[in-house]
Amino acid sequence: MSSLFLINILLALIWGAISGSFSELNLIFGFVLGMIALFLIREQVGTLSYLTRATRVVSLIWLFLYELVLSAVKVARIAMRPKLDIKPGFFVYELKTDRDFEISLLANLITLTPGTLSVDVSDDKTKLYIHAIDIDDVEAMRADIEEGFERKIMEAMR
Repeated sequence: MSSLFLINILLALIWGAISGSFSELNLIFGFVLGMIALFLIREQVGTLSYLTRATRVVSLIWLFLYELVLSAVKVARIAMRPKLDIKPGFFVYELKTDRDFEISLLANLITLTPGTLSVDVSDDKTKLYIHAIDIDDVEAMRADIEEGFERKIMEAMR
């Protein structure tokens, strides 16, 4: 898997050398061309899983950007109210994943989303402790994490 990524980077560098420009935009274009080339020869070199993973990683990035905008708007609305009618608090999220990298990524994505903060992970790595600026429905928040970030992380990393 990682060797295909390195091959893709090499193809992008070759594109830069052939085109005579190593600008960021041109190298990104070369990387995309490399992905297309790897897709075209997927049966010979087995690149389908690499391309599937790349698609899933992009999907995770889009989900994060969507949640980032959504939560930023929610926090801005809270801040603009004349009276702060919020219910801040902590809740426990039962982790489905047991891999350190996936837990760290989940915790960081939650922390980077405005209005939430990952505080701690249990010693047995089964629980994530989260603080939220406004907890209306804890079960809905848990479901959002499970069906959103955690599911996308597990799809992208496995």
